Amino acid sequence: MSTRHLVDPEVLPLLDLMQPMGFAIEDLPRIRAESEARFAFLGDVPLTAEVKVIDGPGGPLEIRWFDPDPGQTGRAALYHIHGGGMIIGSARSMEYGPSRIAHALGIPVASVEYRLAPEHPFPAPHEDCLAGLRWLADNTAELGVDPTRIGIMGESAGGGLAAGVAQMARDLGGPALAAQLLTFPMLDHRTGGPDCQWHNPSTGEFIWTRPSNQFGWEALRGSYQPVDARKGWFSPSLADDLSGLPPCWIGTGSIDLFFDENLDYVRRLCAAGVPVELHSYPGAPHAFNVMPDAASAKAYTRDLLAAATRLLAL
Repeated sequence: MSTRHLVDPEVLPLLDLMQPMGFAIEDLPRIRAESEARFAFLGDVPLTAEVKVIDGPGGPLEIRWFDPDPGQTGRAALYHIHGGGMIIGSARSMEYGPSRIAHALGIPVASVEYRLAPEHPFPAPHEDCLAGLRWLADNTAELGVDPTRIGIMGESAGGGLAAGVAQMARDLGGPALAAQLLTFPMLDHRTGGPDCQWHNPSTGEFIWTRPSNQFGWEALRGSYQPVDARKGWFSPSLADDLSGLPPCWIGTGSIDLFFDENLDYVRRLCAAGVPVELHSYPGAPHAFNVMPDAASAKAYTRDLLAAATRLLAL
């Protein structure tokens, strides 16, 4: 039975714009090329990025730096990780979001061009993301950033990577983070597979489906067996201990595939003593926030910016 009747009417056009993809290894080059133009309808970015190239674990690593007021000092900053199921997408093609956030908040935002699976399975994407975060933390004086007010953020796979990197930073002695802002984060590698804990009939029909999710996670996993101390880095929901993580904001959709795993992560963060703010948007499928005129997308943007303002002491 279709769940189309549950979709927010203002978001319905998104279902035609972003139809579920049937992933296969041999089709990835074509799918990646097509996905690069997926968000062109959003128009020109509010702020143009300065591309900075740093030394990464696998070679040169690009950081797109959105700075609304160069030359200022002592500012909060956000570190952004783009989505794409671990297998598609790029910081370049998904720059509208971090550019808009930098413009709206008046603070710099860095967005990392991490390596994708399956060519670069775990922990390569995570190591790239951590390297970019360390670059930001190590160069705060030059960039005009207050090192005590750095937050990490991401959407979908980027939200999952942000949660994993927050755990890595905690476990590896830094950098310290003031906040994590996670938008429908991809947290649990079991979702949609034989070990899935959730069998919600209202989630996962549109945009990002159970088969897509399993393809993305298997591509990321490679030969890694998530049983060692790094399992929470790989799949944040597997972490045995969530204490000591930075305050968290999570926004998700009520019919998003990740709805149940997001709520479970929130419960576990709360139990571990981590301050959490949760928003669930009714009738919202995956990626609903890219429909800028929908009331749910406007509410999401308002809530996200308000949380960033509070958590980063803007």
